[in-house]
Amino acid sequence: MRPAVSIIVPVYNRPQEVADLLSSLAAQTDSDYELVLVEDGSTIDCRSEAEAWQDRVRLKYFYKSNEGRSIARNYGIDRADGDFLVFVDSDCVLPPDYIATLKRELKERPTDCFGGPDAAHETFTPLQKAINYSMTSFLTTGGIRGGKVQMEKFVPRTFNMGFSRKVYDRVGGFREMFSEDIDMSTRIRQAGFSIELYRPVKVYHKRRVDLKKFWRQVHVFGMSRITLQLLYPGSMKLVHWLPALFVLGALAMIIGSFFNPWLLLPLAVYLLAVWICGIIATRSLKIGTMAVATSIVQLAGYGTGFLRAYIWKILLRHGRDEEQEVRLRKGK
Repeated sequence: MRPAVSIIVPVYNRPQEVADLLSSLAAQTDSDYELVLVEDGSTIDCRSEAEAWQDRVRLKYFYKSNEGRSIARNYGIDRADGDFLVFVDSDCVLPPDYIATLKRELKERPTDCFGGPDAAHETFTPLQKAINYSMTSFLTTGGIRGGKVQMEKFVPRTFNMGFSRKVYDRVGGFREMFSEDIDMSTRIRQAGFSIELYRPVKVYHKRRVDLKKFWRQVHVFGMSRITLQLLYPGSMKLVHWLPALFVLGALAMIIGSFFNPWLLLPLAVYLLAVWICGIIATRSLKIGTMAVATSIVQLAGYGTGFLRAYIWKILLRHGRDEEQEVRLRKGK
């Protein structure tokens, strides 16, 4: 019997994370799903983990040459049997009622495409919890990842996103580019399909395990925002500028403080608010304190990536041929 939902996961060199994901899938209260696991040319594969869970999780395992996560997702779509296609990252684990809650939401609020929020599981490390706070707090992201208060229209992302096969047939698959999920969501919306935020359909997202990797990740996010602006003129909103304004404002305040220390007061007040809200949100003094550091890394990493790409691609007008090439590359 065909499953209602196909969960498609690209993976590269993350066998332990896949084992955790498979464990969470085996615990689902509703088994009306299949997992399509696409190994994208890993040098450390998860075949043994897949085989170990084969009798408890309905799954298809594929190994292919390394071409990128978007091509791996499209590869999985073409081999999936479900009518509704769901995408999560390999570093996610799912609550036991994920499938049941998703099916309920689809019945009560039908949509062509959905996205859900992410959260930190109680077993995550303090650093992972601090990074999760930084990536989900209104004070640091403006609620763009599904927060209850938002500064921008919600855009599903592939750590927790799904759409019908009808969407895929008309829009095509993911493009191999940074922020490919935002690009996909934009194309889905432009094609006239409905998009809903299903807040009850959450995942636990482990994030990066150290600040250096986290910096690199958000720096690329900032750069890709400029790529998206070039692909979709007018798509960039004030919320996307805020990390860059934070970087410029903080730099100006630090320089100015050599002449007048009181100029640091706005920055101090903001970081104090992040600290207090972090403690309240995580119920931990330690994690709330760490969240100040992760928030600075997130804002500075994204902001400098944004400014770097803005200067290079928009002000100096480099890289526009590349953007045009990306525009023409269709997902298969």
